Amino acid sequence: MKPKGGARPKAGRKAVKIDLEQVEKLSGLQCTDAEIAAFCNVSVRTITRRRKQPAFAEAMDRGKARGLVSLRRNLWGLAARGNPAANIFLAKNLLGYKDFFSNEHTGPNGGPIAIDSRADLSKYTDEDLEQLERLINKAKPPDGD
Repeated sequence: MKPKGGARPKAGRKAVKIDLEQVEKLSGLQCTDAEIAAFCNVSVRTITRRRKQPAFAEAMDRGKARGLVSLRRNLWGLAARGNPAANIFLAKNLLGYKDFFSNEHTGPNGGPIAIDSRADLSKYTDEDLEQLERLINKAKPPDGD
């Protein structure tokens, strides 16, 4: 007697062949799953599912590791040839160097900044002071506001 329901033999979509060598090379370039999927003409979901297969996961991991080693080798080579940007990057990331900017402002001898809100009017003539008073009165809002 034949079982009812269930999967039929050889039913469903045929598995897509994905070249693991290409996956390893793309992973070496630090490609995302979406980029690898587009290259292989499959969905991202297929890449995610295939990642669960040991051989596929190993190819991706091996590629990513080789890509990082290649990048590190190139960066060290640039630094060894005297590239200032490479040397600065490595110094900051490996040696803990950092740029230091002091945004603190101080007064004389490192003391506090003196702030005096009172103006020194002693150097103005009576005429200057009268003109200043007229300007201040002109700028004042009318009474009642």
